[in-house]
Amino acid sequence: MDFINELKWRGMIHDIMPGTEQQFKKEMTSAYIGFDPTADSLHIGSLVQIMTLVHLQRCGHKPFALVGGATGMVGDPSGKSKERNLLDEITLNKNLAAVETQLKKFLDFENGDNAAVLVNNYDWFKEISFLEFIRNAGKHMSINYMMAKDSVKSRLETGLSFTEFSYQIVQAYDFYWLWKNKNCKVQLGGSDQWGNIVSGTELIRRKEDGKAFAVTTPLIKKADGGKFGKTESGNVWLDKKKTSAYKFYQFWLNSSDEDAIHYIKVFTLLSQEEIVLLIKKHQQEPHLRLLQKTIANEITIRVHSKKDLDMAVLASKILFGRSTSDDLKTLDEETFLSVFEGVPQFKLSKEDLKLGILDIMAEKTKIFSSKGEARRMVKSNAVSINKEKITDEFSLSKNNLVSNKYILVQKGKKNYFLIIVY
Repeated sequence: MDFINELKWRGMIHDIMPGTEQQFKKEMTSAYIGFDPTADSLHIGSLVQIMTLVHLQRCGHKPFALVGGATGMVGDPSGKSKERNLLDEITLNKNLAAVETQLKKFLDFENGDNAAVLVNNYDWFKEISFLEFIRNAGKHMSINYMMAKDSVKSRLETGLSFTEFSYQIVQAYDFYWLWKNKNCKVQLGGSDQWGNIVSGTELIRRKEDGKAFAVTTPLIKKADGGKFGKTESGNVWLDKKKTSAYKFYQFWLNSSDEDAIHYIKVFTLLSQEEIVLLIKKHQQEPHLRLLQKTIANEITIRVHSKKDLDMAVLASKILFGRSTSDDLKTLDEETFLSVFEGVPQFKLSKEDLKLGILDIMAEKTKIFSSKGEARRMVKSNAVSINKEKITDEFSLSKNNLVSNKYILVQKGKKNYFLIIVY
């Protein structure tokens, strides 16, 4: 496959340096993207760049994933409104290991001439002294050139430390080092990285009279103007300890139709023909949310697993569709708690399970303001325990517990309460 054409039809090219397309057509080409290890997980904002490397490898080229052990100690000012906290080496190494694990879910690091390679820029920067660096790299980068970059100009009024100002020359040296030592001729990245990337091509030109190339992808924007990858609770992470597989799945499932048409091209590996057909089917029956389900299924499996996807689908059925007590008990505890995170919680001793259901809901837990209210709601068939409608003769037992410790009470259609039995 033609890598640049593949990115073009998917809407994944923002800027491209002249000669880049010809370079990819000429030979198997090594290209790299840098990943910022400021957290112990990537979030879905990184998925565009990961998918760019996936397409690169599928088109027969060689991907390099650079994790910034050195640049993570400096901090990239691009798109940032203030100075970031610098990480200590222990935290940084923990983050690097986590990022490496996540990248290996997408890229083949073992097979073929174009097997992916993971590099850490700390491995070469740790051998370079400050004086050596400013002599061998700094003298080739003019202050005027560096000051003209948007990432610098946007921060001049609010303040920019020398540490962050130096970031672009550090990243430029990364490109130079990979070009010289790994024959890496192209740097890829988001459109906000264009200034840093062309600084690298300029350093290669000035220092070695060499040729290097660049491609950037557009920053993902939601149709409603909201920031992609953000929810009310914050970032959507690739680590399910930070964002559960259920919430990850729901993020994609809740995409607008307009966004889904864009996402299906960027975040899946479906062919152009398959995507055109899917979009046509979706537009004929939009209520089936075929695009959203396809995206959510493929990405959840790739980032997490088929088992996690199955649990997320089951959880969605429990919360939004028709389900039974058996469905609820099939959920693992992690998914169950993720689904019902934030609902009112009450504690109940195992001895209290012997009490009548009305006493439990009105006096022990205060789910209802009185036994009278509880009785009326039960008689009107508006109360469920673990997704099963109950009568006022219903009695709780250990057999009613989900994961041996929880009871889910539903009042009406939308009001959920969680009882934790201790």
